[in-house]
Amino acid sequence: MKALYRYSLYFFVPLILIWGGSYFFSGPKEVVQTDIELSIPQVISYNFDVKPILSDKCYACHGPDAEARQAELRLDLEEGAFKTAKYLSDMPIIAKGDPEGSALIHHIRSTDAERQMPPPSSNLLLSERQKELLSKWIEQGAFWEEHWAYQTPIKSSPPSTAFDSWAINEIDLFIAKRLEAQNMQPSSPASKEIILRRLAFDLTGLPPSIELMDQFLNDTSDEAYEKMVDHFMSLPQFGEHMASSWLDVARYADTHGYQDDLERVMWPWRDWVIHAFNKNLPYDEFISWQLAGDLYENPSLEMLVATGFNRNHKITQEGGVIDEEYRVEYVADRTITTSKALMGLTVECARCHDHKYDAVSQKEFFSLYSFFDRVNEKGRIEYGETPAPFIVLDKEIVADELSFMNLPDSIEKVELMVMKEEPNIRSTYTLKRGVYDAPDQEVFPATPERVLAFDDGYVPNRKGLANWFFDANNPLTSRVVVNRYWQQFFGRGIVSTPDDFGNQGARPTHPKLLDWLASTFRTTDQWDSKQFIKRLVMSATYRQSSKRIVDYELKDPENKYLSYYPRQKLTAEMVRDNALATSGLLNKTIGGPSVKPHQPEGLWEETTSGQGLTRYTPDTGSNLYRRSLYTFWKRTVPPPNMMTFDASSRDFCSVERQKTSTPLQSLVLMNDPQFYKAAEHISKRIEKLSLSNQEKIVSLFRQITLRKPLTEEVEMLKRYFDELTLEKDNNQAFTDLAVLIYNLDETTQKS
Repeated sequence: MKALYRYSLYFFVPLILIWGGSYFFSGPKEVVQTDIELSIPQVISYNFDVKPILSDKCYACHGPDAEARQAELRLDLEEGAFKTAKYLSDMPIIAKGDPEGSALIHHIRSTDAERQMPPPSSNLLLSERQKELLSKWIEQGAFWEEHWAYQTPIKSSPPSTAFDSWAINEIDLFIAKRLEAQNMQPSSPASKEIILRRLAFDLTGLPPSIELMDQFLNDTSDEAYEKMVDHFMSLPQFGEHMASSWLDVARYADTHGYQDDLERVMWPWRDWVIHAFNKNLPYDEFISWQLAGDLYENPSLEMLVATGFNRNHKITQEGGVIDEEYRVEYVADRTITTSKALMGLTVECARCHDHKYDAVSQKEFFSLYSFFDRVNEKGRIEYGETPAPFIVLDKEIVADELSFMNLPDSIEKVELMVMKEEPNIRSTYTLKRGVYDAPDQEVFPATPERVLAFDDGYVPNRKGLANWFFDANNPLTSRVVVNRYWQQFFGRGIVSTPDDFGNQGARPTHPKLLDWLASTFRTTDQWDSKQFIKRLVMSATYRQSSKRIVDYELKDPENKYLSYYPRQKLTAEMVRDNALATSGLLNKTIGGPSVKPHQPEGLWEETTSGQGLTRYTPDTGSNLYRRSLYTFWKRTVPPPNMMTFDASSRDFCSVERQKTSTPLQSLVLMNDPQFYKAAEHISKRIEKLSLSNQEKIVSLFRQITLRKPLTEEVEMLKRYFDELTLEKDNNQAFTDLAVLIYNLDETTQKS
């Protein structure tokens, strides 16, 4: 390991010195406005050019929040923006076609601190480009539009482009059109080795086998790639992988959270999610069962299991807490999760007051809250108690109705939290400042009016809410899910704020493509996720090389227009599962109770109050090598290696993970027993081959990276191996070499 340590120093020390030197010695950088920043579109769009400015700079004082509103002026409503400013000689706030006659322009160009907008005290400054955009928009007639996300998606015809021959399906035409407008062009296709590895990780979360790779490389037919797509989507690992991201959204964990953080049994619901993806349950049913499976006529047991989604929130067992206070928190959690996951709206601030930036009032928040307020549950539970309502699942029930559930022989039965409607259990009120004991106005089930009114055609319960989400006129549901799928496969959503489609959220980079995808998923695909995902991965856009085009870095530094396939790190689960799979250690058992792989000693003891799960005891045998999806998740102490690679804490609904790159990740790969065991195991396999050391090195590299190393790479690896053998035997040298290869940037990247 000394040699490996030296190699690490060769990398990290120069990097630190370069970074530090540039930081401390380069001095402050002058901010220069580029031509791109100063460019003004020919035609100004309210939604995509003007509204982001008003939302960022004006809505805090002139937006939806009545308590924060100044001068009785609303710039988020058309009638407010075009009214007369009596305090400025009766000048209209916005005079269509007349910037000089518009009070707005006078205020933003004023140098008088008392008249200047935004006021200097706000620290919200408008750039010259932003001022010019507002002025030109008014000059062009100040055309007002409803917020783009609240308009029903329109399925535009795919455009013709100069790259029609490059395009494979409609997605590519929309992408190519945007590239063409920027005087850019798409990249060449990725190599077969790279694209198969990318595809396997995206569809199964696991690398392809060497045998499958060779089969693909030798298949010269036009259908070779599509056959691989169909193959991966038919595997049970597809459902496991798709479930993994949904667990973040559903805030799944194996413990209750809060201080004592005792164990709960929710893994049967996780088994159902895997099953639902594998049998390709249509998305509308997948969501509706989770929201309201108990409210269907004669619901199946599977539908009841699905409602566990709404019970994944934290629950307290701590003595001395106020029961109603925590019960209110649980209902609020369900409300916020549903809104973020399905509407892409951050409604939680409306719990205490009208939303400051979006048209969601406090009354509307609690009207949405009321759908989830009809459950007979306690705020505080006793130690060892399963929070009601719940169902009991024994071996007979599982065998007869839930065959997808992996109930071990060692467990006779389990109790699973589910939803059960109690229509007359309580009335629901708005809560002053969101406080549990400050009821104000009684409310009834309803949804945000600006999104889609909840009229008399819907039953006022969670089943009605599910129908509302999948109403053909709901503008958000299909947009939000296709955006999240796009994010999963391309690293970044068409809307880069997947939890915020509101006024403060990012605008779509390809609005017509987003609407085409949303409409196609709802109508053509009939909510068929596999069909939709196949369309994504079959596209030429997805199959592009990841090689950056230097000439485009100024035009599109973030690769928003997808002139090449974006490089992405493997998720925390993929990093570990890749090591287990390539080493031959992976246990492919599907479902069942969560397992405890190795983790550093003493973490639970240090962070536990003395009640409940105080000691972490790793599993033994093959359970140590189950897929990361099945790792036991204690909320107060999540698996440390997973958190280092940016896994979600599962304390709340998460629709996007952080993306970091730190030295800690390399330290985990070099020292964590799980990764070192994988390196040991694959090195023993390689050592048994009847090959020369150089041939073994080539084989080891390919087993892990799934490509043949270049000549210069072989020479470099051989020199390192020879240096290792000066101090160690061959097996240990191969182990250290495997550790190095697992730590390569290439190994931890999807592409």
